[in-house]
Amino acid sequence: MAAQRFDTRAGFQAQLDTLLGRARVTLQMFDPDFGWWDLGSTRNDALLRAFLRGGGRLQLVAHSNARLERDAPRFLALLADYRHLIDCRVTNRPLKGLTDSFCIGDGHDIVRRFHADFFRGDADFDAPSSTQTSLERYQGIWAESMPGLHANVTGL
Repeated sequence: MAAQRFDTRAGFQAQLDTLLGRARVTLQMFDPDFGWWDLGSTRNDALLRAFLRGGGRLQLVAHSNARLERDAPRFLALLADYRHLIDCRVTNRPLKGLTDSFCIGDGHDIVRRFHADFFRGDADFDAPSSTQTSLERYQGIWAESMPGLHANVTGL
C-alpha cells in the first residue's frame, strides 16, 4: 500500500486513529509538545487504554511536557493507571532543534508530519521498510533524552 498523504488536522487525526487502533505491541511517539495530538481526548483515551490493556508499551519523547500537563488531564489519568507500560521522556538541549513529528506502531506503521507546526504529512501502514529510518532515528532520540512526565510529579 502506498503512503497516504494528508494536509489537515482532521486528516492527521484520522491517520493517527488508524495507527493507534492497529498497534498491539509498541507505540513510539515524538513531537515537540504533543499539542495537536489530542492525547487527552475521549477518543484517544479509549484507543490508548485498549492498547495498554492488551499489554502494549507506549513511549513518548517531547521537548516539553507542559502542554500535556496543562491540557490533557485524561492522558495524565492514563499515565497514572498504566505507569508500568508508559514511558515519557524529554529531549536535552542538543535535540531541541528537531521539528518533525511522528508515531510508529509495532515497527511497521507510521504517521509523520514533516514539521510539527503544520499538518502536511503522510501515513504508511504495513510498511516496515518505510518506518526503518524513523525507527532508528527514534531510538537515537530516546537514547539521548531523559525521564520526563511521571504520574507522581503531576500530583496524581
